[in-house]
Amino acid sequence: MKKLLIGNEAIALGLYHGGLGLVSSYPGTPSTEITEFLSKFDDIHSEWAPNEKVATEVAFGASLAGFRSACAMKHVGLNVAADPLFTLSYTGVTGGMVVCVADDPAMHSSQNEQDSRHYAIAAKVPMLEPSDSVEAYAFARSAFDLSERFDTPVLFRSCTRMAHSQALVELGEREEKAPKEYVKQPQKYIMAPANAIRRHPFVEQRMKDIAEYAEDCPYNRVETADSDIGIITCGTAYLYVKEVFGDSVNILKIGMPNPLPEKMIRAFAAKVKKLFVIEELDPVIETQVRAMGIDVTGKELFPMVGEFSQNTIRRAFGMEELPCPEAPQVPGRPPMMCAGCPHRGMFYALAKNKITVLGDIGCYTLGSAPPLTALDSTLCMGASVSGIHGFLAARPEMAGKTVAVIGDSTFMHSGMTGLVNIAYNATNSTVIILDNSITGMTGHQQNPTTGYNIKGDPAAKVDLEALCHALGIRRVRVVDPYDLKMCEEAVKEELAAEEPSVIISRRPCVLLKYVKHNPPLKVDSEKCRSCRRCMGLGCPAISMKGKARIDSTLCVGCGVCGQLCAFDAIG
Repeated sequence: MKKLLIGNEAIALGLYHGGLGLVSSYPGTPSTEITEFLSKFDDIHSEWAPNEKVATEVAFGASLAGFRSACAMKHVGLNVAADPLFTLSYTGVTGGMVVCVADDPAMHSSQNEQDSRHYAIAAKVPMLEPSDSVEAYAFARSAFDLSERFDTPVLFRSCTRMAHSQALVELGEREEKAPKEYVKQPQKYIMAPANAIRRHPFVEQRMKDIAEYAEDCPYNRVETADSDIGIITCGTAYLYVKEVFGDSVNILKIGMPNPLPEKMIRAFAAKVKKLFVIEELDPVIETQVRAMGIDVTGKELFPMVGEFSQNTIRRAFGMEELPCPEAPQVPGRPPMMCAGCPHRGMFYALAKNKITVLGDIGCYTLGSAPPLTALDSTLCMGASVSGIHGFLAARPEMAGKTVAVIGDSTFMHSGMTGLVNIAYNATNSTVIILDNSITGMTGHQQNPTTGYNIKGDPAAKVDLEALCHALGIRRVRVVDPYDLKMCEEAVKEELAAEEPSVIISRRPCVLLKYVKHNPPLKVDSEKCRSCRRCMGLGCPAISMKGKARIDSTLCVGCGVCGQLCAFDAIG
């Protein structure tokens, strides 16, 4: 059967058809759909974990029990999962284990542009990197065999362009794999120093064995042409090379970027007069080719930032660039919080009172945009809570003027430990948990605070108030972000308190299907004085054309703007 698949669905089906028994992940664009697609199969276990470290450890546990397992995350999630990954390299696996990581060149939805191939090299594990959905399916399906053959976790790298582009894929059937028998192996799996020191030589020999396998594996291939030019490339860059050159140049297409096939590279280089390496982001392959003593041209011509395109290649080779279709002339629309977003009221209260706000990763990062401009920093998941503690430890005089904001899902991901640190090491920090009852930015995935699991079935629900008390915070209060007066009073009172505190700003995301909206509001043009105070909310439903106007197709009747109008013109 052939089916048109985006890359993430192709990866999911490849894993499933390859005998997957368990998948555990934390949602993160552009990797999220891998696990969402897998959750549709009832004959495997699928779940959302609180964070990527937990997901990787769950997958390890299933592998230890003899099941084929996987986890999926975006590139910054691999930072969180690095701790178990590096030691997993030493323990190896029982059932095959695949760690899917999706990089984000051009930072479409990420805070950095890191290249995950460095992790494969540093952790000393093999990495597979497909170029399109066809390879994504084939590589993912075979990854478990590779993992079990060499007793290793396998890193599986994709990127935004591949994850969300489509190709016609020929599908096979699921390979039913009986779990391997669990056998107690303390010297293999208990990584105390005495055992770990014996496993390190195994890791080094394993990489030599995989490197030998890479010379004649199905992931790397040479495409010959009657040309003096040779190009080594991988991932989506291969497609751009093919679109520019077709079959007119020699190509060494790398599908396993770690370990590289040195003999194949040397033989390929010997047959061409001019050798190029074309790869997105860092010169990972280029650096290793140079270390082989081979003359190669790479980042002298090609950028180290952003996504490539056909014109990136054409520019580098001095070719005429192809014209791009002229985009329709429409007004620019910067990212912004939705009309009725429950975060807006709290951010307005913070901005109005000129509060320093340490932010976090989620929809609420958009509170940094004008006119609210309410955030001072955004680093990584959970950093707002840990960061405010350090900020106030350094500048205690700012205690009454500084808060941290974090979402409910992000708090469960990595905010809890920061709150423990605040309570334990006693800074007068106020943390605001923006609880919109869902994981919003990545597309409404469930999390431990929602009361539902990945399949939508009822699940244990974390009580945020009780949890914050249990973590050592005595002052915990809940506010409705649609009530501006309540928000402002809560912020002022908690900042005035001489102990740590938590404010839970609770209202469901307006895009959730079960949320019932009020009728849209209207502006009485006779009463409106064009003071523009309502515009300070940054609500996309409100505009000014002489007098204020409210777009009835966007407004959800939250009533926040009406609380600002001194002339009672909004109702």
